[in-house]
Amino acid sequence: MSTMTTPVLEARNVTMRFGGLTAVRSVDFTVNSGEIVGLIGPNGAGKTTFFNCLTGLYVPTEGTVSYKGTVLPPKPHLVTQAGIARTFQNIRLFANMTVLENVLVGRHTRTKEGLWSALLRGPGFKKAEKASEERAMELLEFIGLAHKRDHLARNLPYGEQRKLEIARAMASEPGLLLLDEPTAGMNPQETRATEELVFAIRDKGIAVLLIEHDMRFVFNLSDRVAVLVQGEKLVEGTSEVVQADERVIAAYLGEPFEGEPGEAEAAEVAAAEAEAAAPSTTSTKGEGQ
Repeated sequence: MSTMTTPVLEARNVTMRFGGLTAVRSVDFTVNSGEIVGLIGPNGAGKTTFFNCLTGLYVPTEGTVSYKGTVLPPKPHLVTQAGIARTFQNIRLFANMTVLENVLVGRHTRTKEGLWSALLRGPGFKKAEKASEERAMELLEFIGLAHKRDHLARNLPYGEQRKLEIARAMASEPGLLLLDEPTAGMNPQETRATEELVFAIRDKGIAVLLIEHDMRFVFNLSDRVAVLVQGEKLVEGTSEVVQADERVIAAYLGEPFEGEPGEAEAAEVAAAEAEAAAPSTTSTKGEGQ
């Protein structure tokens, strides 16, 4: 695990209100270079809302978000340009574009050729186009999809679509990658492959912040884990510290995980979540996360 402590992302007093509902309340959060940090919490905890505040999709009601010491403007394309990329819980690929074309889309913030250069297709444009394609192919090699460069994205298996979305995010050359439910819908083999991919991304010098419901995945990967409950940060620490915290156990896990969680523990977590959700049919939730 990394011991580097240079801050990449710093969120201070981030609060997000929707009318009378406070979805995120006064959250302080830091991701350091070389780290993998997990963000967990029960449904409706505010995880995706917080992600959206970090990436410019939402303008926080209060607080600031900084990347490498510079406060970020609340515009998604400017956040990406600064060095933060993300994936989404619901895959957002361009279904009728090829695998290669999807990755090339992610390169747009790192190309400097303007409209006239593109229209005239001069030497500068052709050189930039060639460099972008070479970089895109490097990323496809990295995720194991180079052999499918000309396949339409919609024809890929689900697990490969997830990988492709990660490659497209990496095409913007981020220093921090945010992954929203990267293993959602995956089988155990695909989940294991994603775990190895996240470690490989970190080894390239890219810090990673992820939201995930798969506790085994989070605790195996993360240098630190933070827990959001009802929009507030309940606790933050190593996997061991978080798993042993009685407040986390009460709010989310049901009981401590000893080693890797098995079917019994998973069933208890599912039962607890179902019981918690049962009386919510007449209430309003801020989000589905």
